[in-house]
Amino acid sequence: MLNFVIRRVIQIPLVMLVLSLMIVGLTQLLTPEQRVAPYIRSEQQAAHMDEIIKQRGLDQPFVVQYGKWLGSTLHGDLGYSRASSQDVLKTIQTRLPATVELTIITAIPILLLGIWLGTLSALHKDKLLDQVIRVLVVFGYSLPTFVLGILLLAVFYAYLGWLPGAGQVNVLNQFALGDLKRYTGMLSVDAALNGRWDIAWDVIQHMILPALTLVTVLSANIVKVMRNNMLEALSSDYVRTARAKGLASRVVNNKHARRNALLSVVTLGGFLIIGLLGGSLITETIFAYPGVGQWVVQAALQSDLAAVLGFALLSAVIVVVVSTVVDILYGVIDPRVRFD
Repeated sequence: MLNFVIRRVIQIPLVMLVLSLMIVGLTQLLTPEQRVAPYIRSEQQAAHMDEIIKQRGLDQPFVVQYGKWLGSTLHGDLGYSRASSQDVLKTIQTRLPATVELTIITAIPILLLGIWLGTLSALHKDKLLDQVIRVLVVFGYSLPTFVLGILLLAVFYAYLGWLPGAGQVNVLNQFALGDLKRYTGMLSVDAALNGRWDIAWDVIQHMILPALTLVTVLSANIVKVMRNNMLEALSSDYVRTARAKGLASRVVNNKHARRNALLSVVTLGGFLIIGLLGGSLITETIFAYPGVGQWVVQAALQSDLAAVLGFALLSAVIVVVVSTVVDILYGVIDPRVRFD
C-alpha cells in the first residue's frame, strides 16, 4: 500500500498539469477583451484595455499564455475576483473553511444514514419497512434541491421561526467576529476555541437547514446502492456458507455481507465529498451561505473569469486528492483488493 500511495502522490503533479491545460485551454474560446475583464478594476484601466491585453500577453499564442498563467499560479497569483472584490486565492482561503464546515456536518449523516437505511431495507426485503424506505428514496430522488431548500425556509424560518434563515451568523454576532482569534477558519470551531459558545451555536443553527436539504436529497442514492449491494451480498455463496457454519445472523450480516457491500458506497462517498467540498452551488446560494459555492455562482453571473478558473483549479485538486483516498480505502475495507 505504501508503494501505491507513493505512486499516486507522484502522479498528482502530472494529473494537475493535464487538467490545468484543459481548464486554461477552454478560456481560448473567449476573446482577449473578455479575458482581460477580470483585471479591469476602474474606468481608467478600462480606457487602456488594449495596453492591459498586451501587458498580460492575452494576444500571444496559447503556449505563452499558459506559461505565464502557470508561473503566476505557482507564485499564488490566481488573479482578481470582481465577485468578491479581492484576490481569488484570498477568496478561496476565506470561503473554503465555511464549505468544509458544511461538508463535515452534512457528509457524516448522509453516509451513516444511507448505509443504515440501505442495510435495513435489504434485511427486510419486500416488507413494510422496506417499502417505506424505498418511498423515502424516491422522494429524495425526485425533489429538486432548490424546491426543498425554499420549502424548509418557508416552514422552519418564515412560518415557525424555529431556525435562522440566510447567512452564517445573525446580525448581532457579526460584530463580534472580528474579536475571534482564528485557528482553523471554521467559524463554529474557532468560536468554541475562543469560549464563545453562543456564536458556535448560532453557526450550527444556520447550518441545520442547508445540511437537512443536502442530507434529504443526497442520501437517497447511497440508500439505493447500499440496498442493492446488500441484497447481492446476502445471496452470495460465502454468506450462505457462513450461515451453514452456524454463525449468528448479526455476525453474517455485519461482518460478511455489509462489509463487502460497502465498496460501491465508498466510491459514491468519494464523489459526495468532492461535490460538497467543491461547494453545493444551489444550496449555498439559496441559504446565502458564504462558501465557495455561493461565490462561484456570483462569479459566473458576472463573467468573472479569474474566479471561475480558480474554482476549477480548486475542484481539480479536490478530485485528485479524494480519488486517491478512496482508492486507499478500497484496500482497508476489502483485503482482496491489491495495489500491485
